[in-house]
Amino acid sequence: MSDENNSIGSIHIAPRAIATIAFHAVRQSYGVVGLTSKNLVSGIAQAIVKDPSHGVEVHFDGESITIDLYIIIEYGTRVKSVASSVGNSVKYQVEKTLGMPVKAVNVHVQGLRVSDVD
Repeated sequence: MSDENNSIGSIHIAPRAIATIAFHAVRQSYGVVGLTSKNLVSGIAQAIVKDPSHGVEVHFDGESITIDLYIIIEYGTRVKSVASSVGNSVKYQVEKTLGMPVKAVNVHVQGLRVSDVD
């Protein structure tokens, strides 16, 4: 995906590596219950093969990164606040880790989940 040449050699960063960084940033965000698939076919594939970048899509245009997140939010939290916080957290973590600009983080809220009332 990302190629960089320097005096020692070249560096190649796979989209899956970026997706894994984003996945961990999302899982640590307040109000997020989990990540989900974009569609039914992806959901069936995820049930068969566990993927550490589940619910994350990474697009690279040669200069910047665009990330799409598909999340489930805790019922009772402010959806807009949680989605904004998740987007900012992912952008910060990816830019800090890779040193590359993130053009956009698109957060798609796929559902809400109610916690146990105990």
